[in-house]
Amino acid sequence: MQNRKRIVVVMLIVGVLLAFSGAIAHLLPAATLIAEEAPQEPIEIVANTAAAPLITGNPYIIADIAEVASPATVFLSVVWPMPEQTQDSRSIIRDPMFNFFFDSWFNDPFTNRQPVQQRSAGSGFIIDESGIILTNQHVVGNKGDGQTITVVVDVPGLEKEYQAEIIGSDFSLDLAVLRIINEDNHVFPTVPLGDSDQSRIGEWTIAIGNPYGEALHHTVTVGVLSAKGREINIMSQETGRPQTYKNLMQTDAAINSGNSGGPLLNMAGEVIGINTAVHSSGQGIGFAIPINVAKDVLEELITTGGVSQPWIGVYHQNLSEQTASQLRLPDKKGVLILDVIQGSPAEEAGLQAWDVLRRIGERDVYSTDDVAEEIAKHSTGDEIMLTIWRQGEMRLIPLTLGDKPAHLR
Repeated sequence: MQNRKRIVVVMLIVGVLLAFSGAIAHLLPAATLIAEEAPQEPIEIVANTAAAPLITGNPYIIADIAEVASPATVFLSVVWPMPEQTQDSRSIIRDPMFNFFFDSWFNDPFTNRQPVQQRSAGSGFIIDESGIILTNQHVVGNKGDGQTITVVVDVPGLEKEYQAEIIGSDFSLDLAVLRIINEDNHVFPTVPLGDSDQSRIGEWTIAIGNPYGEALHHTVTVGVLSAKGREINIMSQETGRPQTYKNLMQTDAAINSGNSGGPLLNMAGEVIGINTAVHSSGQGIGFAIPINVAKDVLEELITTGGVSQPWIGVYHQNLSEQTASQLRLPDKKGVLILDVIQGSPAEEAGLQAWDVLRRIGERDVYSTDDVAEEIAKHSTGDEIMLTIWRQGEMRLIPLTLGDKPAHLR
């Protein structure tokens, strides 16, 4: 009996203790309970960089760049002199009756057309607030060609047409510098020039110009810099022979007729190229002259009206193994001179056909490209030392570089 009482007492004591501890736990602050929970690992949110937008930060960055650069981009309209009308030999016959019969039945509408006023158009961009414009030579021609150049400026307060004059141009580089005839001393907007050497393949580019005339003025297109150092050949309307463009930038920003001379911009709003040509049989293949090419000769174009091109005055070709063996050369180093141009620095220095040019100054040459590259490092009037192989003997010949004639460029 006593054992049962002890068991009941123990159970009552345990029940009281359990009830008391539950009450105390209920009365404790919640912070105490939270503090006793096991700490959780922080959740790391990883951004999906692959799906990030191509241009971050400012979704209107291209619009902002275009808004600043467009006022400095101008439309160029060129009116050329009327061509002289050639008189057909059949008009020598003066008999009125014969002429009436002949003209009525055998008149050729293609050879007897009236001369048509020739016009051309393109783009350019202002690089100095006084009104200095950089563009392509094939858009405006050369100084003294008799053309009339009109510049259309689209800037609030300056919306008008101005006349411009050519102060410098170069056919081989396809560059021209114009000056707006600024009688009222207006201050024009400009666009900054960048560094095309620092441009990278794949970076975004913006082209601004006037495709297909003034009706589509200040068209903005966007693409990437597809490649650098391209070389293309284009038939020149001025000379009627192929013109070689070297070291061009390639972009897939849409470039069309009328864009020539307009700026190609980077995402800093700087000009890195001058839009020049488009691949006629391709899509999204446009070309621009690197702006550093223009910067290198800009001062000379403005001050002298042209660009001097140092020149030796020979026709040459790379050596083949067979030719090197026939000339008993110890190796294939050098280029073979095929002919010497009359009146050239080479003729004055005494170079001859079948000479082998092996060295210019301290540089060995192995190709015609090596020769061109080394000559380009010098200026007209510089004296260089040529190492020549002639009839089994090595000779040193000094030569003073001349300025390459325009018709040979």
